[in-house]
Amino acid sequence: MKSPFFLIAAVAFLCAGAGLRAEAQPQSDSLRKAYDFKGAVEWCEWQLKRADSTQRGALEAELILSQNGLSMTQYCSSPTVVTRRRFRLDDFFLFYPMEEGAWRSLPNPLDSLAGGGEAFVRAMFVPDDATRLYFSARGTDGVRNLFHSVLRDSVWSLPSLLGEELTSPADEIYPIVSRDGKTLHFASRGLYGMGGYDLYVARWNDGTREWDPPVNLGFPYSSPYDDFLFVNSDDGQYSLFASNRACPGTDSVDVYVLSFDSMPIRTEIGTVDGLKALCALTPPQTPTKAAPAVQAPEEDEHIRRYLAAMDRVQQVRDSIADRNAGLQRLREELKATDDAARQATLRDEILSQEMALPARQKQLKAAQADLQRLEMEFLSEGITLDPDALKAEARRGKDSPAAGGFAFLRHEMGPDLRITVEKPIPTFDYTFKILDVGQFAEDNTLPGGLVYQIQLLAASRKITERELKGLSPVFERRSASGHHVYSVGVFRRYSDALGNLGKVKGRGFKGAMVVAFEDGKQISVPQAREKEAQVRTLFSVRILPEGGQALPEKALDAIHALTDKDITRSAEGASVVFEVGPFSDRADCAVLVSALRECGLGNVSIVESTGTQAR
Repeated sequence: MKSPFFLIAAVAFLCAGAGLRAEAQPQSDSLRKAYDFKGAVEWCEWQLKRADSTQRGALEAELILSQNGLSMTQYCSSPTVVTRRRFRLDDFFLFYPMEEGAWRSLPNPLDSLAGGGEAFVRAMFVPDDATRLYFSARGTDGVRNLFHSVLRDSVWSLPSLLGEELTSPADEIYPIVSRDGKTLHFASRGLYGMGGYDLYVARWNDGTREWDPPVNLGFPYSSPYDDFLFVNSDDGQYSLFASNRACPGTDSVDVYVLSFDSMPIRTEIGTVDGLKALCALTPPQTPTKAAPAVQAPEEDEHIRRYLAAMDRVQQVRDSIADRNAGLQRLREELKATDDAARQATLRDEILSQEMALPARQKQLKAAQADLQRLEMEFLSEGITLDPDALKAEARRGKDSPAAGGFAFLRHEMGPDLRITVEKPIPTFDYTFKILDVGQFAEDNTLPGGLVYQIQLLAASRKITERELKGLSPVFERRSASGHHVYSVGVFRRYSDALGNLGKVKGRGFKGAMVVAFEDGKQISVPQAREKEAQVRTLFSVRILPEGGQALPEKALDAIHALTDKDITRSAEGASVVFEVGPFSDRADCAVLVSALRECGLGNVSIVESTGTQAR
C-alpha cells in the first residue's frame, strides 16, 4: 500500500503535464518560490473556481505543492550554518569530504543511459572497496529510480529497486548510505514535496528487512528549488547538501555546510520573511581567507597533491579500522543470538565483510606507495615538504573560525567504472502479440494439458519472419503430407483464441482458424471445448535464482509472508528451478512475483497448468 504522501506527490507529478494558462502558472510558481505558500494556496484555489477542464490538472498540481510547503512550515529545524561555497555543477561533488577517487563518470555499467535527471546527475559514488552499491539509474521509461546491487565473488548482482515507498513517477537521484548501512539520504522530485528536488531520509528496518517509508527533511534542507546530495561527514561534525536556491544561472550550485545535529528541534515558522531567512542559510561570518575552490593556485599544487595523498592513506586506514570494529560487533551479536534466521544473516554479513578486508589492505598499500612516489618526485625536483607541519597547517585551517571551521578540498575523480554485473537470463515470451517483425517460437514444443492455437496456413516450403506479418509467437510443425503448418499463440481458453482470431485474419491470413491440442496431440475443437468445461486453470510462480542453487533468505521470507503454498525444487540442466503453488487465482501469483522481484530476483514468471474441475 502506497503512503498518502506518495499518492499526493504522484498526483502532482502526473497532473503537471496538463495545460495551464500562461498568466496562471508564473503567478503560483513565483509565490511558492518566494516561500509565500499561503498566498500560493489561496491563489490556486481562486483560479480553480474559474478554470475549465483543460486548466484544472496543472492548477491542482500547483495547489498540492503549495499545500505541502505550507504544511511543512510547522516543522522547521534551525541548524548551525558553518559555511557555504559556490561551485560549478560539473564537479561540485568533488569538494565533499568523501573518499578519494570514489566518484565515477557516467555512463557506466550501472547507468548506461543518458538523459533523465542529468541536469544535476554528473557522476556516481562507487568506492573501491564497496561490497554493496546504492545508485540512481534510468529505467526503460526514462525515469531515474534507486537501485541496489551486492558483490558476489567478482560479479555484482542484478540491480534491484530499493522498494515501493522509495520509487516515484519522477526522478530519484544521489542516494548516499551511512557507513553502518542503516540510513539512506537521497533527493526526489516525485515524492511528497514542495517543488523541484527535495531531500529525504529513510531508515533501515531490521524487522522487515526493508527501508521504512522516506521522510522529507523539511525546511531549511528542502525548499521550492532543487536540493540534492545530502551527506553527513564521516567524522560526525558536518552535514552537507547542494542547492540552486540562490544561484542566478543553471551551471552552478551552492554547497551548504551545517553542524551535524542528530536530534533537531522542530518549530513552526509562520512568516514569509522568517522562512526566507531560515532557508537562506547565511553563515555567521564571511571567511577572511577562502579555501581553494574550483582550482587551487599554481604555487599550492604540490601541497594540494601531497595533502590529498596523505588524506587518502588516512581514509583507508580509518576504513579498515571501521570494518574491523564492525566485524567485532557482528561476531558478538552472533554469539548472543539464538535466532537461526538471524544467525544465518549475520554469518553472511561477516563473510562479506571479511572478504572485503584483503581489498582494503591492498588499497592501503597502494595509497602508501602513491604517497612515497610523490615524496620521491618532490625530492627529485628539489622540493622539501614537512609532513608534520603540513598536517598541522591543514588542521589549523580547518579549525580556524575565520575559515568557518571547514575547508573545501578538491578530490580527484576515480577511474572509469569497470565491473561485471549479472545479466537477467533471457526467457522467450510466448504471449500472443503483434510486433513490427513477427517471431518464430524459440521452442516448438507445446505445453502439456489442453491448449488452443490459431492456425495460419500450410505451405510446401518454409516461410520467413517477414511473411509472419508481425504475428508472434509462430509455431511450426510438419503434417502427415510433409507440409509446413504454422500456428500462432498458446491459449488455455477457447474464448481467448477466438477473441484474437479476428486480429490474425486482419493481418491477411483470411483462412486462419482455431485448432486445439491436448498434451501436444491435435484434437478437434469440439472435443477440446468439452474437456475445457471439465478442467480448471491452475497457476504457480516459477523462480530461477541467479548464480545460486538456493533461494535467498529474503525471498523465502517474502514467500512465507504472502502464502502457505508448497515450494518445490527441481533441476533443469545445470540450473535449479523452484515453483510456488498451485494457485487458483492468477492475481495472487502476480502479487508474489512483484514481491520476489523487489527482493532482487529477476527471473520470476507465472506458469499455467490444468487440473480436474471439482464437482
